[in-house]
Amino acid sequence: HVQLVESGGGSVQAGGSLRLSCTLSRYATSNYCMGWFRQTPGKEREGVATIYTGDDNITYADSVKGRFTISLDNAKTTEYLQMESLEPEDTAVYYCAAGPCDYCGGGDCFYRGQGTQVTVS
Repeated sequence: HVQLVESGGGSVQAGGSLRLSCTLSRYATSNYCMGWFRQTPGKEREGVATIYTGDDNITYADSVKGRFTISLDNAKTTEYLQMESLEPEDTAVYYCAAGPCDYCGGGDCFYRGQGTQVTVS
């Protein structure tokens, strides 16, 4: 079955950087979307970024524009989220997602990773 495995979360001071990675496996489709969303207890889920593997078209949430960068490896099976100038408000569990773009919205897609904690103090 399809798997998404995340890595790279952790704790950092405000102004610092982190990079998250997410590897997709057992998904035999040529073009699809991959994305990131985040969840904080007591808050609504927030989409962070989405990228389309077909043409690398990218969308970002306004809250992370200019600070976060989503990208893909050459095989287009691993996505990255480079996070710069982190703020305490960025503290959340970050989830990667992937799947048919028609089933993606706000960084979330049909398939999800297990989530990784990012804490900014």
